Amino acid sequence: MSRIGGLLRRSFGLIKEHVGTDHLGNKYYLQPEQKTWTGRIVRAKRMVVAVNPTEFEYLEGNIPSEWDAWIRGRRKQPPSIEELVKNQHYREHIKGKAREVDERELALQAKEYKEGLVARPAQTIAKGHAAATSFGQPETSEEPVSTANTFQPGSWIPAAKK
Repeated sequence: MSRIGGLLRRSFGLIKEHVGTDHLGNKYYLQPEQKTWTGRIVRAKRMVVAVNPTEFEYLEGNIPSEWDAWIRGRRKQPPSIEELVKNQHYREHIKGKAREVDERELALQAKEYKEGLVARPAQTIAKGHAAATSFGQPETSEEPVSTANTFQPGSWIPAAKK
């Protein structure tokens, strides 16, 4: 097989081996270290052919973490199906425990509020944005309310022309 592979490499260029496919449909390939017909050595590469190839539509989680570790060279062997299933069950178990902890925390917080052990957070209502010139000012009016050194921008609007 190595003679045939070598002949194919020299004849048609580089060969890539299909290593696996994840549950999302992404396909993973290994391009082993090869010699081209000119004698140049091409380093081994790991690559993924994504189901959704457009870069702007990529979201975190489109490639499972086990396959991501293999692609980046943090692990030598590609993940097995058993490993992927085991890790998925573990993630679901951890998410369930986190949900339980959140529910207990909310119940404890509600109990503390009810018993008066903890004060409720203060609710503040701001009109407008702090960067606006009229922030914290009363409504604008047509009558000037300040002059000279005490003039506040946005505190007075000239009367409309009649």
